[in-house]
Amino acid sequence: MWKLIYFHSNKWMKFTRWDPIKRFQSTASISVKLGNRDLTIETGKLAKFADGAAVIKQGETSVLVTAVSKALPQPSPFLPLTVDYRLKAAAAGRIPMNYFRRERGPTENEILTSRVIDRSLRPLIPEECQKEIQVICNVLAVDGENDPAVLSINAASAATTLSSIPWKGPVGAVRVGYVDKSFVINPLRHELERSDINLMITSSKQGIVMLEGGANNVDYELFKEAIKIGHAESFRIINSIQNLATEVKTFKHQSQPPASQDNFRELRDTVYRLCNTKLRAIFTNYSHDKFSRDSAVKNAVAGVMKELKDLYPSLSDDQLNWYIQKCIKHVFRDNIFKTEKRCDGRDLSDLRNISCSVDILKPLHGSSLFQRGQTQVLCTMAYDSLDMSLKFDPVAQLISGAKEKNFMLHYEFPPYATNEIGRPGATLARREIGHGALAERGLSPIVPDNLPFTLRLTSEVLESNGSSSMASVCGGSLALMDAGVPIKEAAAGVAIGLVTQLNYEGKITKHRVLTDLLGIEDYFGDMDFKIAGTRNGVTALQADIKLESLPIEIVFEAIKAGKSGISRILDIMDTVISKPRKPKSNAPVKEKFVVNPQKRSRVVGIGGQRLRQLAQKTGVQMSAVDESTFDLFAPDKTAMLEAKELLESWLEEKPAPRLDFGAIYTVRILEVNVQGVMVEVHPSIEPVFIHRSQLDLRKVHDATVLGLTPGDEIQVKYFGSDPVSGQIRLSRRILLSPALPLFKS
Repeated sequence: MWKLIYFHSNKWMKFTRWDPIKRFQSTASISVKLGNRDLTIETGKLAKFADGAAVIKQGETSVLVTAVSKALPQPSPFLPLTVDYRLKAAAAGRIPMNYFRRERGPTENEILTSRVIDRSLRPLIPEECQKEIQVICNVLAVDGENDPAVLSINAASAATTLSSIPWKGPVGAVRVGYVDKSFVINPLRHELERSDINLMITSSKQGIVMLEGGANNVDYELFKEAIKIGHAESFRIINSIQNLATEVKTFKHQSQPPASQDNFRELRDTVYRLCNTKLRAIFTNYSHDKFSRDSAVKNAVAGVMKELKDLYPSLSDDQLNWYIQKCIKHVFRDNIFKTEKRCDGRDLSDLRNISCSVDILKPLHGSSLFQRGQTQVLCTMAYDSLDMSLKFDPVAQLISGAKEKNFMLHYEFPPYATNEIGRPGATLARREIGHGALAERGLSPIVPDNLPFTLRLTSEVLESNGSSSMASVCGGSLALMDAGVPIKEAAAGVAIGLVTQLNYEGKITKHRVLTDLLGIEDYFGDMDFKIAGTRNGVTALQADIKLESLPIEIVFEAIKAGKSGISRILDIMDTVISKPRKPKSNAPVKEKFVVNPQKRSRVVGIGGQRLRQLAQKTGVQMSAVDESTFDLFAPDKTAMLEAKELLESWLEEKPAPRLDFGAIYTVRILEVNVQGVMVEVHPSIEPVFIHRSQLDLRKVHDATVLGLTPGDEIQVKYFGSDPVSGQIRLSRRILLSPALPLFKS
């Protein structure tokens, strides 16, 4: 059915396809109780032109999520799903703090939340779905207590379920906390600040779809219990979304493979016959490395493609390539089941060869190089003062409850790490932000609380063939110990993989868990399960599951394999450095400096002028604690000694020279403002303020227009001291000659 769009300008604009089933859905809502609070999902009221739209509310936090799909002009080997999560300042009743006072690009928190939502939706979209899908999550209002991120996953699940997009959902998501030795579902912000576990879990009725979170080095068994409880609670949301979809009466488009059903089996069998022998020989040749294996596969595919073009000239390269990729994946996985070996010759639970070293860059506070197979990561650690801590904007403060943080991990993935060409450092990709946040989460629990420094850990991936984020955890732990940071205990990370065999119903009949994942095993496998921790507990976890869902028993099996892998990696790291060493001689120093409040101005100066002078001359940063106490942060002990000598010289009592009434003196300008200038007559005399009326013969309303700048020297005349305030009286105006007229009248 076609409908003509007519605008108030009395101009006929265009024809558009009008779907009454999709556009005029009836309004419906449903509520479910999670913990002690209600969660409400409604549809049919907002954004009715979208394929699917849902508004979710818990407390006073509301999120609108829309899902829209369009047919692709040509088949794509990858699912073009994009998720954009936006938390605007308006949702918190704030105004953005940037120059334009409007939202600019996505923040780090928005990018991380978008990735979590994407990983919760993507596994349940059929591979054959040849549609471009866009999911937009718009936070309408945030109350500062209920987390909009986990609500957005549920709203996205509802919107996709209510749309015509092919999807095998719904899913439900909850956040699990552990507060005062009890589990809490969807904890409030103030509860989450005291929680030892912060875990987001997305589940379908068949199993777990996504895991993301961290923990304060909690026991592995306790963490497994948190997963079990969260998985059970998510069923409440799944049932409510299913009931909502039944009430609205949605319909779904059907997905088809790139080739027609008639020649599907024939083409699949032909591709397998041509590829099987060549590919199996490559995957059982254990002498291959990343590049030689990829090159061999590429050459084999090129030969097979040429033969297929002769057999099926009517099919496009994209259609043929789709079947070839399916065949490569099948042969790769089948080889693991048949040989119980992996493509590099390792057993299923073996680690790659690991080597590590510390203190490789002597001038730095801490450094390390961690090599695991063909993955190589360089980590550096730098101390700085608390003034250099990361400050959060008002909206981030409202969501997280934190104003700043003094431990940061920055992850970099330059193009040469995978033998590619690009623009290093031009923009931070979502992948880099996500991997850096995961590695930071894995190390944060071992860093001491209330450390009087800001710590910045950098992780630069020099070579990559799988699990670079977990290598960053290992290298970061080594760099922290090399810098002398008194960490609680060492941490490490490992990626666990999975290959499965499914029956015709899509259920897992066989599976193999792989410890220490290769890049190719991640690509052709069913799971990238990253886990970081110590010998005693979990610090971070991220499960990227590519199946429709994963039974909880396999998740627990992966955690067990991860615990074993972490323990073996820590044994290797201990041979290099097992505990924090003493800080180097170039390590920063922090001390307190106490001064008489009456002499405070001598070390601060006008407008902090002497604080800046101290930093320029010695590199020492000085910040006030109270009226009499200052914190001194020096890059090393030598700089601290120089700073103390300079401060003592400023505080030293020096006899002030006697000023003669009517005498002319040369003074140095310290500060210029509208009212006048502050000048220094002598280092032992307090700075003197000269009012604008004494600066020029003309009547001056703004002293800054006279062209005087700090550092300039001017001559002034001394007229004694004020009998009431004792302030020295100086005048520049009296020394200026009045301008003579050019003509006599």
